[in-house]
Amino acid sequence: MRQYDITVHPESDRLPRDAQLAWQIAEVAADPVAILPDVTEMIINRVIDNASVAIASVNRHTVVSARAEALAHARPGGATLFGCGPEVRVHAEWAAWANGTAVRELDFHDTFLAAEYSHPGDNIPAILAVAQQCGRSGAELVRGIATGYEIQIDLVRAICLHKHKIDHVAHLGPSVAAGIGTLLGLPTETIYQSIQHALHVTTATRQSRKGEISSWKAYAPAHAGKMAVEAVDRAMLGETSPSPIYEGEDGVIAWMLDGKGAHYRVALPEAGEAKRAILDSYTKEHSAEYQSQALIDLAFRLGADVRASGRNWDDVKDILIETSHHTHYVIGTGSNDPQKFDPDASRETLDHSIMYIVAVALQDGAWHHVRSYAPERAQRADTVRLWRKIHTVEDPKWTARYHADNPAIKAFGGRITITFTDGTRLDGELAVANAHPLGATPWTRPDYIRKFRVLTEGILPPTEIERFLDAAQRLPSLRADQLRQLEITLPPEALKATDRTGIFNFPA
Repeated sequence: MRQYDITVHPESDRLPRDAQLAWQIAEVAADPVAILPDVTEMIINRVIDNASVAIASVNRHTVVSARAEALAHARPGGATLFGCGPEVRVHAEWAAWANGTAVRELDFHDTFLAAEYSHPGDNIPAILAVAQQCGRSGAELVRGIATGYEIQIDLVRAICLHKHKIDHVAHLGPSVAAGIGTLLGLPTETIYQSIQHALHVTTATRQSRKGEISSWKAYAPAHAGKMAVEAVDRAMLGETSPSPIYEGEDGVIAWMLDGKGAHYRVALPEAGEAKRAILDSYTKEHSAEYQSQALIDLAFRLGADVRASGRNWDDVKDILIETSHHTHYVIGTGSNDPQKFDPDASRETLDHSIMYIVAVALQDGAWHHVRSYAPERAQRADTVRLWRKIHTVEDPKWTARYHADNPAIKAFGGRITITFTDGTRLDGELAVANAHPLGATPWTRPDYIRKFRVLTEGILPPTEIERFLDAAQRLPSLRADQLRQLEITLPPEALKATDRTGIFNFPA
């Protein structure tokens, strides 16, 4: 990897184009390096993973609305929509919108955490949509996805956005643009312009993840993907974009991030170096914020111990979670969000409340993407009492492990201490989730397939489940005319349609 020192440059000392971060990213995207076999296998895993959560959410209100908007933008030879079958085609940017929303809705796909947060699987819907519309093969799609993961993860390692209340999709717009550039084999100049455009229009605030969290949380990465498709299209037509978007005196770093004195060290692959960052990311076994994954597994264990002891949950006086800065301030009591203790809160809020998540995991010893968030579950009186006894604190040890560069040290867990009314305690700690590559039961292909089967059971016919899994596992050998096989077909009567009228579906 090559290190780049990124700083702000005034117009009087304008940074040469080939020294700009957007250009360096574009050069990585344009570099036709071979894809490593283990990277290809992981990309297949994540295509399966995305599809599983997209189908599980296919009839949720947010996804139904996004799909309705996409269906209003039909295009022969366009891209497919999850659930609609291979014959339904829409413009690629709208497929990116609808499918990206479906993938993100349940907060149940992959993650990478470092200086910033990310869900790099968010790259896949937009890149796949463009591949379908532009007649690219499975092998070309794999190359594009590898670039998307590489660029987003490299940016997430180096540049913190949330410190300045900028949403993490600001790293996703450039990575999707870069991935599409690789997919289409575009020249460096075109990719460079598209990256700058994509960043310029995806720098949103983090209010989308604060307090009462709305349905926009699912739309946010889909919006970034849609913007990236439009950015690449515009660049392909010969248009230019704000430059230098990162280092300019009125650019993103100067006015949205660390300011004019900023120094960021960004590592990117050297020329000829394989793109392997996807191997450093990790998926979710449980439908909740990634920083809760290890704590859910730990809560299962501690909850079993409480039940085995014959105690009940009203015997609990206090529960302390010692964890990292990010966990404490984003999903813990350090956020100072009263909504995280509200039994009537939205699902989007509850899946960002570690207090709620640990309470339910302790009591149930299991986690379900629907039942664990049902209103009747959140409002259960004994759960509410337990929930409100839980608080978090930052432990510098866990913060240091969160930010560690060494994968063997890097961790997103914490320590839970349960204090009972008689003064006795039960505690334990877990560094990484069971499904993590270094966890107790690291996930491999059969686990992704099992997740797909579990999440699609009762939604898809068995024949469609098997057909999709077969196609996904043949991804590198799929011809351009076979990429539509990565779509999934629900029986028409099983696919909900919106009963509301908006602008796009307004009757002619």
